[in-house]
Amino acid sequence: MSAALRPLRAASARQRVAALGAVVRTGAVRVRQVVVYTGGVVRLFLAIGQRIVWTAHGGPHRIRTAALVQQAVRVGVRSIPIIVLVQVFIGIILALNLAPTLEMYGSLERVADVVAIAVFRELGALISAVILSGFAGASIAAELGAMVEGEEIKALKAHALDPIRFLVVPRVVATTVMLVGLTVLADVVGVFGGFLTGVFVLDLNPMAYIDQTRAALTPHDYFTGLFKAGVFGAIIAGLACHEGLNVSGGAEGVGRATTMTVVKSIVCLIGADCIFTAIFYVVGW
Repeated sequence: MSAALRPLRAASARQRVAALGAVVRTGAVRVRQVVVYTGGVVRLFLAIGQRIVWTAHGGPHRIRTAALVQQAVRVGVRSIPIIVLVQVFIGIILALNLAPTLEMYGSLERVADVVAIAVFRELGALISAVILSGFAGASIAAELGAMVEGEEIKALKAHALDPIRFLVVPRVVATTVMLVGLTVLADVVGVFGGFLTGVFVLDLNPMAYIDQTRAALTPHDYFTGLFKAGVFGAIIAGLACHEGLNVSGGAEGVGRATTMTVVKSIVCLIGADCIFTAIFYVVGW
């Protein structure tokens, strides 16, 4: 009986080894894809930095101011209404959720502290970046992807024009700068949403709420939020440009690049936020 079962056991062992090999092979392929993708993004950022340095030193290949202004209006100004609306809601939600717990401990006035710190350090920059990844990041990826499929990028190269300087750098710089500005606006609006809730719902004194907010905030709170916003803006625009410039497969490829831009941007934003928060915690900021 055991002799009859021996071939079956050997076959089962071979199947297990084959299955393990398939898992290892799939994992190696995934790791390779991540490494290749990361390398492509890093090369793109290095190329962007090179063009910016050339411009800063007055080189012959300068970035067009008109292109920067156009992208700033498109990315930043047009996203103001939705960011204002969302951040007001964020401030209201924070205040309403914190109120019962703080009231239980007799510290209802501390709503102003928590709302201000949460908005300035985290939610102002992060929520604005998530909104911008869908509002601007997807648009940038779709636009560049359409240019790739329409062979407009090849036409630029054929005329000895640098696509990175003409198309990528204005989008990355505009998104980075405008997200910092939008974060300032988001911070103010988010705190204003908490103020409305504290005054008209929780019956807190308006001047006491304002004084409590000002006392709770430190220069580190301003700096950390704005620093994150600048990094988030570069991440969104950089990933969007990389996805757009590497589109293949026609209209389906453009749609896939648009979707992946939003997904990858949100994952990278939250990961970067976690890393920076840990660093600021260690250094005491």
